[in-house]
Amino acid sequence: MALRKSSLTQSALTIGLLLTACTGPAGTPPALMSTSTAVATAAVMTDPVPGIYEQGLPLFDYDSEQPLDITESAVRQETGYSVHDIAYPSPEGGAVPAYLVVPEGTGPFAGIILMHGSSGSRETLLPFAEELVHTGAVVLTLSAPAARIPGKPWISFTVQDREEQIQLMVDLRRAVDLLTQHEKVDASRLGYVGYSYGAAMGGLLAGVEPRIKAYGLMVGDGGLVNHFMDEDRPVGGFETLEPAAREHWLKAMEPIEPIHFVGHASPSALYFQNARNDRSVSEEDALAYQAAGSEPKKVQWYDSGHGLPGEAFVDMVTWLAEQIGIDAAKYRLSP
Repeated sequence: MALRKSSLTQSALTIGLLLTACTGPAGTPPALMSTSTAVATAAVMTDPVPGIYEQGLPLFDYDSEQPLDITESAVRQETGYSVHDIAYPSPEGGAVPAYLVVPEGTGPFAGIILMHGSSGSRETLLPFAEELVHTGAVVLTLSAPAARIPGKPWISFTVQDREEQIQLMVDLRRAVDLLTQHEKVDASRLGYVGYSYGAAMGGLLAGVEPRIKAYGLMVGDGGLVNHFMDEDRPVGGFETLEPAAREHWLKAMEPIEPIHFVGHASPSALYFQNARNDRSVSEEDALAYQAAGSEPKKVQWYDSGHGLPGEAFVDMVTWLAEQIGIDAAKYRLSP
């Protein structure tokens, strides 16, 4: 079976797809605004809850010696690269659907993992993957556990959210195994780019997975607790739960909040991109997340909404070029 060719190949259309998948608490995507960039300096911040990082690490362990058992259902050939429709077993059960985008040639190439936002899937960042592949990178984009069940809400405000977040970390670590074992990938040149929810989860992964050298975090915050508690007030639907149910969920989720882990990313590099007119991630939450990150880190702000401008994607690719040796000059915004 041949894969359907994606019609979303331009950065502007990629942003539109991201807006659909990364809505704010009220479910309304923010409008794009005029763009400019400014570098901000985030204050140094220690782990908000001492000891929580060490206690949480064992939750994300798995048997890395198990064979990957990758299955491939289809391949689409394009000029200069191929798109492989694959799946691999999750150590937590079930299969992880993913696209592996591979450049022509023998390499060795860098390896990059892309992680979508809330309500997204492996499809969401596939256009970006097909732009990145030209820079000399094998790119993997996968679906989070909640995205693998058609019609399933991305959040339930139950302990299932905790289970799925832990599973996502293990599945992402397994994705690292996949890239390091790929014959065309240089295992010393791995990067990660996450958008919105994917950026929050990238901060958690950064404290857990040392094999990734560079973590690009686009419009993220410190995690689900951070996202659904505004100055200690529940928001985004969380306020509709009974107090006991809210307390149960908070107790389950707080120990695995990314903000407790992103400060342990070093020596991996972090790149925070945030937006000043973001109606999904407040400036206060973004600053707290940036401040919690370990050095080396870079922080950049854009005068846009939650849908970052094409300029931000170019900046991300330029930063990745510095970190993992891709060729930013070959980044293609259109076919």
